[in-house]
Amino acid sequence: MNVRTAPPQQRPPNRARPMPVRIVLVDDHSIMRQGLRAVLEREQDLRVVGEAGTPADAVAAVAATRPHVVLLDLKLTAGPQTDGLDVCRTLCEAHPGIGVLVLTTFAEDRLVVESVQAGARGYVVKDVDTTELVRAIRAVSRGESAFDARSASAMVRSLSGGVPDRERLTERELDVLRLLARGLSNRAIGAELFISETTVKFHVGNLMRKLMVSRRAEAVYAATKLGLL
Repeated sequence: MNVRTAPPQQRPPNRARPMPVRIVLVDDHSIMRQGLRAVLEREQDLRVVGEAGTPADAVAAVAATRPHVVLLDLKLTAGPQTDGLDVCRTLCEAHPGIGVLVLTTFAEDRLVVESVQAGARGYVVKDVDTTELVRAIRAVSRGESAFDARSASAMVRSLSGGVPDRERLTERELDVLRLLARGLSNRAIGAELFISETTVKFHVGNLMRKLMVSRRAEAVYAATKLGLL
């Protein structure tokens, strides 16, 4: 008599949770850092791993914790100095893969531009709502740019210039560029334009080559300088 045995039950594969985004908060007001920590740690994919209130402490905290994102205020000492710009430059030079997101009270055109030149991937002002801030942090952690509407407008107002014929972008590249400036991922850009993610990557590569940049935030900066945004 043939006896059929039931196949062994297969256990569902263990799916590891994605690694949370590690964040260091740099702000000279401890109450601001406490508030940010409370807000950000409500998100399962975000984790605050360090805090700093001075430029020296910021450099040490980042070296010790190796975060993905640094949330950086531009004013870290008493007086008119915006020493956060120097901190931004130092961190980006020492840790090339790091994502610096400026979070500050200043909405000056000059500071937005100088922050990008110093290596920041994004710039938002402190009255931004929580949802927008979290979105910006996630975008920066993926290597994308993130600007609130006010900061993006500041870049456009402060920069101008002609577009050399050799650097002209196609209409599709301009469409992709505008969505890059909004901080969208390649997948989200593809959904907006009804094209594949691979095609988006192709257009992003072309426009970055034409603009002679290597990062998405630099592409937004260069495009505004050329009057394309």
